This record gives sequence, structure tokens and C-alpha cells, in this order.
Amino acid sequence: MSLINLRNLGVILTSPLFENLNLNLEKGDRIGLVAANGTGKSTLLRILAGEAEASHGDITTARGLRVGLVTQDVPEMLKQVSLYDAVLSALDPEQAESESWRVDIALSDLEVPENLWQRPLGELSGGWQRVTLLARVWANEPDVLLMDEPTNHLDLERIGILQSWIGTIAHGTPLIVASHDRSFLDAVCNRTLFLRREQSHVFPLPYSKAREALAEQDSATERRFRNDLAKANQLRRQAAKLKNIGVNSGSDLLLNKTKQLKERAQKIEDAARPAENRRSAGKIRLDNSGAHAKALVSLAASNVTVPDGRTLFRLPALWINPGDRVVVLGANGAGKSRLLSLVIDALQKDLPDIRVAPSAVPGVSDQSLSQIDRFKNPLAAVTESSDVGDRRARALLAEAGIHIDLQQKDVSVLSGGQRSRLAMLLLRLRNPNLYILDEPTNHLDIEGQEALERELLVHDATALLVSHDRTFVRNVGTRFWQIEGKKLVEAGSPEAFFADQLG
Repeated sequence: MSLINLRNLGVILTSPLFENLNLNLEKGDRIGLVAANGTGKSTLLRILAGEAEASHGDITTARGLRVGLVTQDVPEMLKQVSLYDAVLSALDPEQAESESWRVDIALSDLEVPENLWQRPLGELSGGWQRVTLLARVWANEPDVLLMDEPTNHLDLERIGILQSWIGTIAHGTPLIVASHDRSFLDAVCNRTLFLRREQSHVFPLPYSKAREALAEQDSATERRFRNDLAKANQLRRQAAKLKNIGVNSGSDLLLNKTKQLKERAQKIEDAARPAENRRSAGKIRLDNSGAHAKALVSLAASNVTVPDGRTLFRLPALWINPGDRVVVLGANGAGKSRLLSLVIDALQKDLPDIRVAPSAVPGVSDQSLSQIDRFKNPLAAVTESSDVGDRRARALLAEAGIHIDLQQKDVSVLSGGQRSRLAMLLLRLRNPNLYILDEPTNHLDIEGQEALERELLVHDATALLVSHDRTFVRNVGTRFWQIEGKKLVEAGSPEAFFADQLG
């Protein structure tokens, strides 16, 4: 018997998010839920958890089924309490009093260091907050686990721990996970649901193989659609010829045949279905103005330090040449972002150990996308960052997925994906030849990640990058600088680092 059965499920807000969704969740299922930002993934998970209702369709669940939903955001009231108490408060009062051991087990299972247990949750990193949300759900021993973007804010080591936990301790718990982390989906899922507005698709495959199967299915559907339309057009041409002959000859038989051909053509057209035109969360486009300098960035042998003078690691003499896409690898706290910040500083002032070519035109984006926070609204961000007028700015914003009703609202109301797309738009308008990007795929859906990859590759862009996105690193990186202990070395590939971090 299915644990959860969905039949013809649909959600309509101002317009349909998705319709006619059919899905069975069985024991042993690990389903990856894939869709563009804003197209219903979180809504579907909330419906499955009983926190929201579908517009139509049926949901059947096994009797007594306990469903646990791991959300993306920490409630404000939990940020004031300790990590331990945040998990404890997820239990009902009677359990919290007599079975607090559940919290200890959940935190130990997820390898949360004990020195963090009594720290206020609001003072911890986004990654630890995300782990706490999972522990809150796990302490209640769910029969089905729903996870909404669980790898956001996690470094590779924590992603490795999460993957291991799913494959061992939580192995017997069916899972539906909404994620834009392609490597994570491949590692933990055995089925993939592509959520679409009109016709969703489920494949008994992990993400990458399922994506290939979906592309083949879409191509076959599109070919059938074109063939059906061609057949209908041919019938209509035959009908037109017969009509002329029938009118000239006065033949009622031919006129009746004409009517039959038209009716057949109409039936074929009515039944023909194109491959679904998937809604986009907004386009990402970049530019690259090129550079004539032999090296855009030159780094002398030196120590990379923090402001208090403490040395993070030793830097050898290195160069970033046009066309290089250098990925800086290292554990959290090793100094990756510090190295990027020093290169950014060198763009604005002379530093003894880092030199940036005068011809360099930088495009900088940090993890928090702070470069957009100084603007009043998205429209002001575009018009004040370039010489385009209001009309062109509005068109560019709409193309990037920021629609007219948001363009003059405070940037704080934008979703993470919209903030990312606005940041990429501002980079494009600078027409840079040196991209410095810290975790650029954070908050981007898979479509956005692939678009960013494509733009960097098509323009043969020069970039200095930090990213925990394994697929992104593999696809765009041409050089890899790895921080090992107290020194930086150039590695031929990121794979050894990934294997070490993921355990």
C-alpha cells in the first residue's frame, strides 16, 4: 500500500501552479522534487505535510502516518533560544518533560558538536540553523520526511554528513526532497519528480539520468506534435481542393467528403499537445568585454591574514590570465572569502602583494548579495548602475524575472532567486572582464545555475570563484586553488577535495 497517493492534484493561486499531479510514495522511495523557483515545490510539500490545501484533486495517506516537514526558514521566536531548546520545543510538552533524550539522539545522529547545543540559535550560521530545523523534525520520529532545500547554507563537509545520514540512520524513512543541488539529488534520490503546470513527470531515476529521460520524452512529444499539425494541414489542403472541385461540379458527395476531412483535421489539432513550455523564473545573461592584459590578477608569494594579523595560509606566486576560471577550494573558515576580499580591495587601492591590471573591469558578487542592498528598489538599481532609461530598465528587469509590480518595491521583498537574478543583471550591465563571485548559485534554481554556467562558458569569462556547488564547480572551473592547512596549492581537479570533504 502507498504511504501517500496523489490523484489529479492541482493548486491555483492567481494562476495555476500545477495541475493533474499523480504520484505514489512507497516505502524505500527517495524522490527528488525539481522545478523552477516560484512554481509550487514548497507549496506541494506543505500540502503533503497537512499545512496547506490543494485547489482540487485527492490525497490519500496511510492511517496514522506521521509526516515531518523540514522548512527553509527558522521562525523568529526560535532565534532567541538555544539550539538545544529549539529542538526540544518541537516535542509536545509531555514528551519534552519525560523524553528529552530524543533531542540528544537527534543532535548526535546529525553530528552537531555539543559545544553548540547551548548557543543561541540566532547567533549560529545559516547552516547550523538548517541542521537544527532537521533535528526538530527528526526528534519526532516521522514516517515520511519532506525536506525543502536542505543543503542551502551547508558547506561540503555538512552536505557529506547529511548525505551519509540519509543513507544510513534515515535509510528506512521515505523522503521527498526539493532541491536545486544537482549533485546532492544524484547522491540521495532514486526517483525524480519534475513538477510542471500542466503535466508533471516522474522517473525511477536519480536527477541526472532523469533529466536525460525527460529531454528525450519532451523531444518525442514535440515531434509528435509537429507531425500531427502537419497531418492536419495536409487534410485541410485536401479538403480545400475537393471543395473547389465539388462546387464547380455540383457534387454533394465531394462537398460531404470535404466536411469529413475538415472534421478529422480539427480532431487531430484538438488532440495535439506540444511539449510544455516551462515557465522560467527569469533569464540570466552575462557579458565579457575581453582583456588585452597577459594577466588580469598577479599575486606575489605572501601570507593571507585576517585584520588582526593572524595568518590563514601561505600564498605562492600566482596569476589569473584571461579565460581562466579559478575556483578556490577549502574547508569553511580556511580563508576562501578572505582571499576574494583581498582581490576586491586591490581593485580599489594599491596592495603590495596583489596587483590587478588597469584594464580589468570587475564584476563582483558576494554571498549575501550586499551589492544590491544600497539601492532603493530594483528599478533604481538598474538605472543608477547604467545609462539605460526607465523603459529599457523595466524590460530588462522583467526578462530577469522581476515583474512590474516588484520593480519599484524595496529590494528586501525580493525572493532569494530574484535577488540573485538582479545581482547577475547588474553584473551584466557593467560589462566586466573579471568576475569575482562568492557562492553565485545560492538561491538560484537549476535553470538559473545552468544559465549562469552557460554564460560563463559562452563568453569565455575570466573569473575567481568560491562555490560549494559541486556540479557548478565541475562545469565551469578551469583551474583549482586549494587551501590545504596553512598553504594554498594548485590542484589539477576538485575531485580529491570533494571526496575528502564529503567523507
